[in-house]
Amino acid sequence: MHEHYYSVIMAGGVGKRFWPRSRKNRPKQLLDIVGNNSMVNLTIERLQALSPVERILIITNYQQAQLILNQNDALTWDNFIIEPRGKNTAPAIGLAALELYHRDPKAIIGIFPADHRINDTDCFVRTVHQAIDYSQHNAALLTFGIVPTRPATGYGYIQIDKLNPLEDSAIGRVKTFAEKPNIATARRFIKSGEFFWNSGMFIWKAEDILNAISEYMPELSEALEQIKLYMGKDNFEEKLDYIWQGIQPISIDYGVLEQAQNVYVVKADFDWNDVGSWDAVYDLEPKDKNGNVFRADGAMFRSSQNYVFSQSVKVFLRNIHNLILIEDDGVLLVTPRGESEEVKEIVDTLTVIDKEELL
Repeated sequence: MHEHYYSVIMAGGVGKRFWPRSRKNRPKQLLDIVGNNSMVNLTIERLQALSPVERILIITNYQQAQLILNQNDALTWDNFIIEPRGKNTAPAIGLAALELYHRDPKAIIGIFPADHRINDTDCFVRTVHQAIDYSQHNAALLTFGIVPTRPATGYGYIQIDKLNPLEDSAIGRVKTFAEKPNIATARRFIKSGEFFWNSGMFIWKAEDILNAISEYMPELSEALEQIKLYMGKDNFEEKLDYIWQGIQPISIDYGVLEQAQNVYVVKADFDWNDVGSWDAVYDLEPKDKNGNVFRADGAMFRSSQNYVFSQSVKVFLRNIHNLILIEDDGVLLVTPRGESEEVKEIVDTLTVIDKEELL
């Protein structure tokens, strides 16, 4: 284990696409969406192969930190960086880098979402170690590019610069970042052999990402400098909350990585899924001979290609196909397979129709 390496888990989201199972008081990362443990606990277990739990930090809000503590006895409040409110990934990563640089000026940071599924831990650990070693000796911002297995339209892509290869064939210079493509473009990406899925996982020295934020996001850098003045003081939380209000929500990809010249992609050949929708869960789960995933009490007749989950209601389906049905705590969601990413449209409407208690 590298003595200056720290893992940071991003765990502040609410998981709108996983409503009604994911709610404010039990967000997606605290649910056993896949596997027999919550997604954040599975992530913590995986990262303990890289560093002791004392060097695993979780950036989230106070409410979710308390919920995570209730699930995991190995954690203490020292494992948390409290973000007053969600401001997208750049401010959160900046705050984590500021905290870790304050603790350890030589800190190397791995950034990992709380809700990704990776089964091949050995390959994951080997790949992260490659990135840590490269980061230690270079002022580099490293992002993990997943070797694509199909022309997926649900992921962003990273293009490597094949004309300027590095000596280490597992790491390449980034040429461009591409938004989620249509199917024809995705096929072209795969055929070229130059594109990888953008995983949203990163490795860099705390010093290097803070320098990049200073260069490309001066307003955020100024806010972080103000926050630094109060670190270790009794009024830190009060001042952090005040300064945080004025910070603009921007992603680290848009704010830094798409502009910086020292961005590199680490080729990641481990199995990976961002578990971004109920459709993704359907793809991951074992199915019966008719392609159904049935996690409920009840039965299906002449039905195929469905995903069914129910906590308390008995479910019986007849001649139903390509449907997602989720029941949780008295709320029922029914949507066609292939459209589950649009569930957030319902969630965004609940406040308007005076149903905030369902959030």
